[in-house]
Amino acid sequence: MKILCVGAGFSGAVVAREMAEAGHDVHVVDQRAHVAGNCHTERDPETGVMVHVYGPHIFHTDNDEVWDYVNRFATFMPYTNRVKSVAKGRVYSLPINLHTINQFFDKTLSPDEARALIASLSDPTIGEPVSFEDQARKFVGPELYEAFFEGYTLKQWGRSPTELPASILKRLPVRFNYDDNYFHHQHQGMPKDGYTEIVAAILDHPKISVALETSYTPADNARYDHVFYSGPLDAYFDYAHGRLAYRTLDFERFTYDGDFQGNAVINYPDKDIPFTRITEHKHFAPWEEHEGSVLY
Repeated sequence: MKILCVGAGFSGAVVAREMAEAGHDVHVVDQRAHVAGNCHTERDPETGVMVHVYGPHIFHTDNDEVWDYVNRFATFMPYTNRVKSVAKGRVYSLPINLHTINQFFDKTLSPDEARALIASLSDPTIGEPVSFEDQARKFVGPELYEAFFEGYTLKQWGRSPTELPASILKRLPVRFNYDDNYFHHQHQGMPKDGYTEIVAAILDHPKISVALETSYTPADNARYDHVFYSGPLDAYFDYAHGRLAYRTLDFERFTYDGDFQGNAVINYPDKDIPFTRITEHKHFAPWEEHEGSVLY
């Protein structure tokens, strides 16, 4: 069979590789000038820092098959994502954990005492939460919600938390111990030489051809037996019903001669700060040493 894969990110690359290993001829197209999609990484020529061009990606999974698969194509280094948050001029640990709770309320609570405190702060008038704000007030109470979630959510989504579904917050943990690992998966790591190397290796097969800076239209389907499409859904239908309400990010890049913040990710949830976070990319590769720094 002749297969077309639209998009040379992880999804398109894995599908292409699986189809090629099954004996099919696969052609991959991508409108960008590189593979790996939003996971694309590249070395900054001035500092040597490996930069996550479209925002940081940390690989984490509980699926052994997935972990073994990506390790076929690259060397993964241990990496734990430990996020900090600057709220009202003080630095806290995220996700909310026992350290965060004790620091925020200026206490030295045990896990059971912290559970009791958070339970006492929860809004008892909220039954089944419908909105993000309902979920937060029932989940952690008004003080922690206003400090860490309200302003960040307004900036991140461009909408009031009262207009967003409760499911967004349900995936964020609150821990009553001192575990500040942002993820809770068995396998966590960072590719030693960046994500683009992995995707390029996955696509490196004699039955796979790749065309970059190449646009796709559904009219191309006629030349193939099957098409796998990993692009925007509304674009596939030529925006026949308008654009879907995707939310994207604006990146402001700057460099620094030294160590700017000492951590890969620091959130800024205060409403009067005109951005959501600062990422310092050399800290995504703690096994490397760089004098200069690249930040977004």
